[in-house]
Amino acid sequence: MRRAACSSPIPISTLAEYWFGELDPARESSLEEHLLGCERCSTEALGLAEIAGGIRRLTERGLVRAVVTEAFLERLRAGGLQVREYDVPRGGSVNCTIAPDDDFLVAHLQAPLDTVERLDLVMSGAHGSEVERIADVPFDRRTGSVVVASSTEVIRALAASTSYMRLIAVDREGDRLIGEYTFNHTPWPAR
Repeated sequence: MRRAACSSPIPISTLAEYWFGELDPARESSLEEHLLGCERCSTEALGLAEIAGGIRRLTERGLVRAVVTEAFLERLRAGGLQVREYDVPRGGSVNCTIAPDDDFLVAHLQAPLDTVERLDLVMSGAHGSEVERIADVPFDRRTGSVVVASSTEVIRALAASTSYMRLIAVDREGDRLIGEYTFNHTPWPAR
């Protein structure tokens, strides 16, 4: 049996905002009404909810690096989690660490984002070589901020080291560097 076609499918990004509780009440109500009457979109939403729930649990346990929204970060704080935060200006550096009682570690990368349509986050090695690239990350144009959550397990295992992140705007004309950030990590002193 085939599912009925949907005349106005809900974008996956909107479904993700819904499951993370980031829609305003009017949009949420309208979306729920659509989901009740649309088998295709409700099936898609349930599948996304399972994936999102797993990612959320891993992220909340500090097991993955992810770019998160400020709303997600606020829910962690409200849930009583200890969040260590670093604000890093465009072109700046920060001396950083992670304490034994920190549940979550984030960096707020500041940059002019008002004209950016798509943004990638690039982690680089000591010689500037690209180590990892996360495509199409969420960002806040209004505040000019990208919130990067790091794996607490990985950071706790690091020796003293320096790492680098870059924000890259991507459009039809290619990649454009938006900002560079340096992290000078020192392990927490052993007791």
